Amino acid sequence: MNDTLVRAAGCVLWRRSPVAGDLEICLVHRPRYDDWSHPKGKLKRGEDTLAAALREVAEETGYTAEPGAELPAVRYLANGRPKQVRYWAAQAVSGRFTPNAEVDRILWLSPAAARDRLTQPRDRDLVADALHALAV
Repeated sequence: MNDTLVRAAGCVLWRRSPVAGDLEICLVHRPRYDDWSHPKGKLKRGEDTLAAALREVAEETGYTAEPGAELPAVRYLANGRPKQVRYWAAQAVSGRFTPNAEVDRILWLSPAAARDRLTQPRDRDLVADALHALAV
């Protein structure tokens, strides 16, 4: 077993609905895993964690994001290796989604619907953490 920690970073990406102004959370669908999650990915060698989180948001969603509060890190085993993902609440500033090999769909959902749609239970608490950080 390889005990090397896999380091990753991502964001709970949010915006105000262009229609009603309500807060919406962005989830990404990864066809490789057929799951719904927050945008995230592994750090490149020597990459700053926050820079990696914002890069992953841009790559997976097409949006540039303004980072806010750091959220609790999530730790779990991935393919038998310990993995730690650091997250930030981040507001979508501009951009547009274009489907790609890694992410074929995104959804902007209410926080409750996002929590219900997330595949991994470990990702669900991040929605509440982000809302708390945003004082919503």
